[in-house]
Amino acid sequence: MDVQFKKGVLELCVLTLLNKRDYYGYELINEISKSISISEGTIYPLLRRLKADGLLTTYLMESSSGPPRKYYKITEKGREIRESQAKEWIEFSKKVNELINSGVKDE
Repeated sequence: MDVQFKKGVLELCVLTLLNKRDYYGYELINEISKSISISEGTIYPLLRRLKADGLLTTYLMESSSGPPRKYYKITEKGREIRESQAKEWIEFSKKVNELINSGVKDE
């Protein structure tokens, strides 16, 4: 999949997963990787930005298999942004699909 496609939708993917429950970083990477190929180098800067923008908070939780893990939790502002982005994505992807399926031929 094209890198630019992924970059455009990765924030929505992260916010959508965190809207369901809290995740730690590596867990988010694994979950998203089930659908699209991503790397750690993509997710962690995004998580830092989302936190700086007030869309996420973090907390530490003890782990039975090592050091404490940093969990990410969506804020109310993050939920509002996720809802807005989801609506935009649905409308955008619908229009792109209509265009692709309309039988338009390459010139």
